[in-house]
Amino acid sequence: MPKMFDINRRWFFGTALLVAVVLIPARGQSAEAAFISAMNTAMVRMMAAMHIQPSHDVDRDFVDMMVPHHRGAIAMAEAELRYGHNEQTRRLAQEIIVTQQEEIAALRLSVGESIKER
Repeated sequence: MPKMFDINRRWFFGTALLVAVVLIPARGQSAEAAFISAMNTAMVRMMAAMHIQPSHDVDRDFVDMMVPHHRGAIAMAEAELRYGHNEQTRRLAQEIIVTQQEEIAALRLSVGESIKER
C-alpha cells in the first residue's frame, strides 16, 4: 500500500503543477480571472492537504482528509463573496462558510481534538 500512496502522490503533485502553470492566471487580470485563480488555488491546496500519511485509524484519517476538504469549500465560498454579484449565491456562500466551520469543529470533536485550528 505505501507504494501506491507514493505513486498517487507523484501523480497528484504533477497534476497540481500543471494546473498551477496552465490554469492560474497572472496577477492584474480581470475579476473573473482573479476568481478562477482563487478557485484553482483553493482546489490545489485542498487536494494537497487531503493527501495524508495513513495513521491506521480510519476515523482519524477520515477527519484528517475531511478538514482540508471543508477548508477548500470555505476558500471557494470566500472567492464567491469577493468576486460574485448575485445576492442569492453570495448568501449561499456565507452559509457554506458557517456550516463548513461547524462541520470542521464537529469532526475534530469526534476524534477528541479541540475545536481550535491545528
